[in-house]
Parts: sequence; structure tokens; C-alpha cells
Amino acid sequence: MFSSRPRRQEGSFSKHRASKSKSHKRNASFVDSPRKVEKLAQQAAVPSPQSNQTSPTIGSAIITLSVGHEQRLFAAHEDVLCHSPYFQSACRDQFFSSSNKRIDLPDEDPEVFSSILEYLYKGDYYPRLEYDTKRKSWSLEDGGNTGANEAAIHTAVGPILKDTVIYCQAEKYGLQELKKLALRKQGLQSGIQCSTILTSARFAYANTPDSDSKLRAHYLALIIRARHTFKRSGTMQNEMENGGKLFFDLFVAMVNHMDDLAQKSPR
Repeated sequence: MFSSRPRRQEGSFSKHRASKSKSHKRNASFVDSPRKVEKLAQQAAVPSPQSNQTSPTIGSAIITLSVGHEQRLFAAHEDVLCHSPYFQSACRDQFFSSSNKRIDLPDEDPEVFSSILEYLYKGDYYPRLEYDTKRKSWSLEDGGNTGANEAAIHTAVGPILKDTVIYCQAEKYGLQELKKLALRKQGLQSGIQCSTILTSARFAYANTPDSDSKLRAHYLALIIRARHTFKRSGTMQNEMENGGKLFFDLFVAMVNHMDDLAQKSPR
């Protein structure tokens, strides 16, 4: 049980900003109608300036995907979905079904899956990465005009950064390039509450194998860089009292960081 010590003021970590344009429209759900399924699949295939976009072949079957507990429906071309080993296997299981091809994903978040589907067609998902050739740096499109709420998915355990969830889903779906993309985008967020970062870090630890250290290392480095903010966080205090592998790894990472600083300092 946690102690009843006064809760310290919650801080946020800021570095860069993510954004979402005012004109951006989310994918809407629709009733299970063949015409609407076909229409959504055609809309998803609209060309994009991304160089690594995937174009469906003529005659590719349309797959209906039911996502989340509310069964939001999406549609995609089979050959586009099959860039994922997970969906390739799922489509192969329905090989002999000539109509009503459908994949149920009841445990997935529709907003996250929408981004994954966008990536499969266009090679990126909103907000997209942009490279500034003059500054030689990456940023997110629209210049970062929106608050941190757009960057998080609200779950039963609290808000989790959307890019973290996408990274973990990319691991499940076998999309290695999407993992790299999601990891890069995580460093371009700003104004994220300490509690959200800690919830996201725990999610990352729970949904990645021990052999995949990149996302975990991202959060360890993030907490160390923003240690003065986390030091004042009541959520951090409670989380550390709760413990877990995350905080053992954090202890080791901070010791290594201190050793590096000691080696660099003049004697």
C-alpha cells in the first residue's frame, strides 16, 4: 500500500512538439455494407508523396477488419495487408472463402489500427515525419500546433503515448520499418506529463520482449535526461515504490550515466 505522503506537483517533459492539423479527419466507422467497404478501401489507396508507399494490384481482394470492442470496421486490399506476416497468415487462413473476408481484432485500438493501415498504404502515419535540409533535423508535419492530448491513447491504466502502442503493435504484426518510424517519432513529442511517460514506459516493458531493448532504452534515457522534473513527480515516487524491472533497469542506466560523467570530468 502506498504511503499517504503529500503528492508533489506533476511536471511534464518537453523537447520537440508533435502536431495534428485542424483539417485532419479521422477514419469514420461504417455499417457492414459491401459498397462502403469498397469505398473506404479506394480512399485508403489514394497516392501519397511518400516514396515507400504500397499500391494495391488490380483485382486484389478487399478484406474487412473489425477493430475494438465497438467493432469499428475498416477495409484494405489483401495484397497491401499481406506486407505484414501476421495478416498474411490471417488471409491465408481464409483462402477458400470467396466472399465476406473478414478479420476480427477485438483487442486492438481503432485509432492505433487506423495509423497502422495508413502506414501500410503510404509508408507513414499522421503526423508524418519531415526533414529540414537546412537544419539537418527531423520534425513532425504542421509545425507542432496541438497539445499533448493528441499524442496519447487513453486506456484503463491511463494515457499511453500513441507511438509507443504503434511500436508494440508493429512488433506483433512483424513490421520492422514501422517500429523504426514509431521509435523516431517518440523523440519528437513535447508537453507530455510525467505520469503519461511512466505509464507508457510500463506498457513498453509489458509489450516488448526482453530481446528488444530499443523502446525500453528510449524511456530510460528520457527519464535520465529529465531527471530534475521526475525528481519532483509524485507519480514517479509512487511508481518507484511499486517497483518492477523498469526501475531496476533505470537504476543500472543511471549508475552507468554517472560513471560516464565521472570519466569525462577532469581529475
